[in-house]
Amino acid sequence: MLGRALTVSVVALAAAALGAQLAGRAPRTASPLVATFSIVAHDEATGDLGVAVQSKFPNVRAVVPWARAGVGAVATQSFAELDYGIDGLALLARGATAEEALAILARRDPGREQRQVGIVDARGNAATWTGAECFGWAGARIGRPGEAPAAVGPEAGGIGRVVAGRGYTAQGNILVSAETVAAMARAFESASGELSERLLAALVAGGRAGGDRRGEQSAALLVVREGAGYDGQDNFVDLSVYDHPTPIAELERLHRMNRLHFRGSDPADLIPVTPEIARELQEIWRARGFYSGAADGVVDAELQRILVDFLGWENYDTRIAPVAAVDLAAGGTLVIDREVLDDIRRVFREGLWKPRTPE
Repeated sequence: MLGRALTVSVVALAAAALGAQLAGRAPRTASPLVATFSIVAHDEATGDLGVAVQSKFPNVRAVVPWARAGVGAVATQSFAELDYGIDGLALLARGATAEEALAILARRDPGREQRQVGIVDARGNAATWTGAECFGWAGARIGRPGEAPAAVGPEAGGIGRVVAGRGYTAQGNILVSAETVAAMARAFESASGELSERLLAALVAGGRAGGDRRGEQSAALLVVREGAGYDGQDNFVDLSVYDHPTPIAELERLHRMNRLHFRGSDPADLIPVTPEIARELQEIWRARGFYSGAADGVVDAELQRILVDFLGWENYDTRIAPVAAVDLAAGGTLVIDREVLDDIRRVFREGLWKPRTPE
């Protein structure tokens, strides 16, 4: 117990020291009005941390969502002050809880009553702040395990103070009504799957419940997990819609694309390459310049070689391994990912390709 108490004291002192350093630095000026709804969350099972956000503001990815694997995640919006992301993550890295970090940052910010912020740390603590001068409707719902999420808003209190919870916090300003964040909380808690899927489900629900009363423009989804992204980076899912008439729907499309091109195959989705599938692939390849033989449906080493080459050409890199690993000479059955096959068909059917030409 004594060792734990000393550890906690050291962490608290380090966070306090950084807070003191930050107190002497003036926040940035001319913060943009980022009227937004967002959800910030921690996945207890995987340790994933992430933010999903939609705004009537272009390129919201560059402003609102911040996350660092093993540390925490932040959404800073409504006259967004970037130091809540930059310094918030620094405080969390020093050991501050989400509530402590947000209290330190709000205390040193003379413009705090115009800000809205949500923070989670890597231990699952969550905190949210909605300033008294945020444009209405403005407020939040914050996770409370085993209970209904705590409400923050004009009718529920919590405006102008840090409110703490667990797991996630959903917040928004210039919203049609409080139902936006309420719907986000319900959707997040009831959704299944990875954190990115649950965050996206919450964002979709918030949009359907009314969302930003000025309309839609951009959206982003950021999830971090140590070493899980492309080539070992921590940004596991990093998607952005800069400007679009229906940014949440576009974010859903990009999420499906991200899954297809940046995730490995689920063994349950691997199906045998039958003569019928082989013939269909040969016909596609012949039209696209990958194959010049007959569409005879023969599943042999040559078909396997072309399939591996084609998957690499079309950027299905993460889906190649199970195809290349099959030993046909030893009696193995060539397989293809069902999702990949469906996408190959779609791309060909919709003409989203150019014929392959010799180098």
